[in-house]
Amino acid sequence: MKVLPFKIPKTDDSSFRVQVDIMPQFYDILHQHPESQITLIVKGHGTVIQGDYIGNFSEGDVFIFGANVPHVLKSDPSYYEEGSTDMCHAICVFFDSESFGKDFFELPEMRSVNDFMRKSVRGLKLNGDAKRRVSKIITEIEAQDGITKIISLLNIFNLLSQTDEHQWLSKEPHNLNVDESEGKRLNDIFQFTMKEYHRPITLDEVAEVANMTPSAFCRYFKQRTRKTYVSFLNELRVAHACKLLLNKEINVTEVCYRSGFVNLSNFNRKFKSLTNHTPSQYQKVHYQEQLL
Repeated sequence: MKVLPFKIPKTDDSSFRVQVDIMPQFYDILHQHPESQITLIVKGHGTVIQGDYIGNFSEGDVFIFGANVPHVLKSDPSYYEEGSTDMCHAICVFFDSESFGKDFFELPEMRSVNDFMRKSVRGLKLNGDAKRRVSKIITEIEAQDGITKIISLLNIFNLLSQTDEHQWLSKEPHNLNVDESEGKRLNDIFQFTMKEYHRPITLDEVAEVANMTPSAFCRYFKQRTRKTYVSFLNELRVAHACKLLLNKEINVTEVCYRSGFVNLSNFNRKFKSLTNHTPSQYQKVHYQEQLL
């Protein structure tokens, strides 16, 4: 199987694809495709990577992944445990710049949508009313066909181009077009890190996974991801810590060590630099939100 690029199956009876995934774990291999992707997480939770972004996903989230940007939804470890009966469920809409014809997005009436689409290569996560409205459309579009289906997607485009209820994922456009062999190497690095981040990882270890010397690996990783491996590792650990902190019964010290940090002060410093909150503040704010 090709790791990168990934081909989205086409159908003769539709200009874009709606795909429903119900499975024990989401497709967890780093991949990219020329289509943009709108994904509603109906059920499931885990880690999402898109370009240089690392975060969490959970039920009800709506993401837009940019065209040709490597991304992955990695289900939490509990989904891989033997005997687990948990299932993941997502509805994805795949489309490209020529889904409605070569010059469709160049029409004057589509100017705001076209501007948004150019920026969306950074990827985004919807919030608030925009998330609720797009979720409703995506849930309904699965059973639609013909003009009704096209109108629904156009309604999503119109909503996305007019709302500011979202957060950008990548800090800047991230379009790599990684080939298959390089994609496998990046995927091996990401899979190793997502499996082992809870313990100390040396550069020698991860460089061996990439079949490189440590110095060559550091240069390679920075060129491909626009961040150092240590930064990537810390972001992954903080993302995991954010999930643990939602459980009020787990104290900050335990979260620190279960997330792979070996020093509490370093954990507090890294956490605040990435979230603008201390771990204690984050736990208090988000636990209260859960109760609302």
